[in-house]
Amino acid sequence: MKFTLSWLKDYLETDADLETITGKLTAIGLEIEEVTNPAETLAPFVIAEIVEAAPHPDADKLQVCKVNTGREVLQVVCGAPNARTGLKGAFAPSGATIPTSGLKLRPTKIRGVESNGMMCSERELGLGDDHDGIIDLPADAPVGQSFAAYAGLDDPVIEIAITPNRQDALGVYGIARDLAAAGLGTLKIPQPAPVPASGESPIKVHLGAPEACPVFAGRYIRGVKNGPSPDWLQQRLKAIGLRPISALVDITNYLTYDRARPLHVYDADRLKGDIRVRLSQAGETLEALDDASYTLDEGACVITDDNGVIGLGGIIGGMSTGCDTDTVNVFLECAWFDPVITAMTGRRLGIESDARYRFERGVDPETVLSGIEQATRMILELCGGEASDVYLAGDVPDLTKTVNLRPERVRDLGGVDVSPDEVKAILSRLGFQVTDKGQTLEVVTPSWRADIDGEADLVEEVLRIHGFEHIPSTPLPKPGRVISTGLSPLQKRVRIAKRAAAARGLREAVTWSFLPSSQAKLFADLKPELVLENPISADLDAMRPNLLPNLITAAGRNVDRGVKNVALFEAGHQFADDTSQGQHLVLAGVRRGQTGERHWAVKPENVDVFDAKADAEAILRAIGAKIDNAQVVAEAPAWYHPGRSGVIRLGPKNALAYFGELHPRILKQLDVKGPLVGFEILLENIPLPKAKAGTSRGPLKASDFQAVERDFAFVVGHDVTAAQLMRAAASADKKLIENISVFDVYEGPGVADGKKSVALSLRLQPRDRTLTDEEIEQLSAKVIAAVEKATGGQLR
Repeated sequence: MKFTLSWLKDYLETDADLETITGKLTAIGLEIEEVTNPAETLAPFVIAEIVEAAPHPDADKLQVCKVNTGREVLQVVCGAPNARTGLKGAFAPSGATIPTSGLKLRPTKIRGVESNGMMCSERELGLGDDHDGIIDLPADAPVGQSFAAYAGLDDPVIEIAITPNRQDALGVYGIARDLAAAGLGTLKIPQPAPVPASGESPIKVHLGAPEACPVFAGRYIRGVKNGPSPDWLQQRLKAIGLRPISALVDITNYLTYDRARPLHVYDADRLKGDIRVRLSQAGETLEALDDASYTLDEGACVITDDNGVIGLGGIIGGMSTGCDTDTVNVFLECAWFDPVITAMTGRRLGIESDARYRFERGVDPETVLSGIEQATRMILELCGGEASDVYLAGDVPDLTKTVNLRPERVRDLGGVDVSPDEVKAILSRLGFQVTDKGQTLEVVTPSWRADIDGEADLVEEVLRIHGFEHIPSTPLPKPGRVISTGLSPLQKRVRIAKRAAAARGLREAVTWSFLPSSQAKLFADLKPELVLENPISADLDAMRPNLLPNLITAAGRNVDRGVKNVALFEAGHQFADDTSQGQHLVLAGVRRGQTGERHWAVKPENVDVFDAKADAEAILRAIGAKIDNAQVVAEAPAWYHPGRSGVIRLGPKNALAYFGELHPRILKQLDVKGPLVGFEILLENIPLPKAKAGTSRGPLKASDFQAVERDFAFVVGHDVTAAQLMRAAASADKKLIENISVFDVYEGPGVADGKKSVALSLRLQPRDRTLTDEEIEQLSAKVIAAVEKATGGQLR
């Protein structure tokens, strides 16, 4: 919610400065988001007069101007077509920075002619879109005066954060009311006189859905002239980021922010028959004022005439009855729409508007009649015309509640002693009706505070106005039992795993715990209990059964934005059902593109299944998994490529991780360009390490003796995996063999059909002596025998 300081002071009589006001706003729960002062940005800019304008000697479209700044006369080269002798405008001296471009001016030469400073256009100062010429001020504009002060741009703009329950603070008057209640001035309560009316409205209103719109006030105004709104109104709208359109539209926008009261104006001559408010039927359409066409479902609150739908109640109007400069007769709407129906319709159609923002939070129903009177008065003052009587359809709903408050509950719930008299005074200043019933206070809520439901809400109101700073800081009592602190082994495992993934070059992603049900079905049979009854978005309607879908779509979005190499991981829960046992902690990751950085000396290679396997193994080692004893088998789930994936497991049932290239069918249905590789580490399946007596890391076991490397090539059956071969070779001497790696796999001429050649490199590291040739030969024989016994492999 944005407003200017002068706008606030229309309703608040106060001598407080800007800093005091902003501090108090935050103190009473209307937290300051930002305060901007255009005068600070425009401080160097002054009003200057062109006292002489002559053609540039070397450029037909440039003029050399003598500019009087009030202090000196400077030479300025100007290319504006309207630059002329006698023109007064906004001048930026050397050293000033142009707000919209960030250009810092300095003395320069343009086509050989010296130029000092710049005469500015509206666009250059961020005041509009006009860039056809420089600003042309009236002849009586005082030369040398600050341009910001002259143009009324020295008015600070305040932006506050609004919590969903404070719709009353979505209007400047409501904010002033809160500040006055907090003791920061006196509230100026408007006392408008009724607008003189002449005759009945020729347009009537019929309510067919009182549950969606219980009251609708309308007024016919004939003979209006819809032109630009006055400067003061345009300046206020521009200050809060709204674009002035026309007087009629600007008036409704102004009252939306001034009194938190959205209204709508129809071109009465474009209406066909009376106005009817009803619920929509499936398939009806609306050409809206945002230049979009909407197809409606059943149950939306629609405004119609004899031609069909002309607006969505509380959200947006239609093009067919919109006002323009030719509008002569108008019909003014001031109604109250149900917050739930408004919110559901706006969410289904994806329409964001200031009206929807307020109605779905609960507009004050008592402003239906006062709002139409205020809007009518402004229309008659700015556009002229003659107003009919107000046509009122339905009854204003009563949203007030009676809540009993025990004054001592302020101390019990808030920790602050506030006297009963002060409690009554605070609530009264906020607009509550308070009756003393002895032990309790009977409090009737005002119509603009529909969010107040119970005693605790009233305590909060008293506390925020009395001052949260009065709540004492009291340490919690010492517990009666010893509380263990620190992280659990599983929590430590997650942190270590995330650090290991980051060290591998993957970036952590944090995605929703839910996803579209169509995506969930690609990775699991979606159980009914995992479908959300009230999703935050229509396409996020199921709890995720797997972390990969969100990571895959995130990678796809990055690729669509030109990021060629993507590496992401996420640690979190995935859901098999709605029980605590159905939640599983997993760390998953995906890669796409090429490995490493692009470099002239290195041939780029695309990521493949072995990159995913390396990621999984590195993270498993980091968290202490004994993967040297693990098996790697080609039994990955169906969302992986069947020939380019695998499972790391301990025994036949305990899977530690899945890895591999993701199935092209999955990527196609997720609309993501492949290939992608991924991995999943099932953190809860990894056995926890046995407890140790101490925290020592143990001695460093470094050897002073020469290591020896020996290579072996074995011919084995096609179904024998490299992991089986490596385990068999390692079993020959677990102490002496330090490392085994595969450096070649060959199938083809020289190797029998159904066979393959797998080459291993073994690193032998003695600890107490240097190995002799005889000992190396003996160990080689053991390796060959162990491989032959375990796999049937023969030395090639």
